[in-house]
Amino acid sequence: MAMGMTYRHTTMPKAKVAITLDARALKRIDRLVREGRHPNRSQAIEAAVDEHLDRLERRRLAEECAKLDPRAERALAEEALGADVVAWPEY
Repeated sequence: MAMGMTYRHTTMPKAKVAITLDARALKRIDRLVREGRHPNRSQAIEAAVDEHLDRLERRRLAEECAKLDPRAERALAEEALGADVVAWPEY
């Protein structure tokens, strides 16, 4: 194992699937295995998929927040706080 690298060990059952990759992607994966960043192709692909899914899940909150209307949110906050608010800063 390469210095500083960590591998995810899981006790969850795994399923074997067939995937199709272009030659460029496969060469990149093989290079990662040769460099010792992953013990084999399967674990390199699994790590890439896990990282991508994690990134998508983290981004979901930001995407949902971007849908909010700042004026409508401000109006709701002012309604809830009543006269306690002197002025709201601009976004």
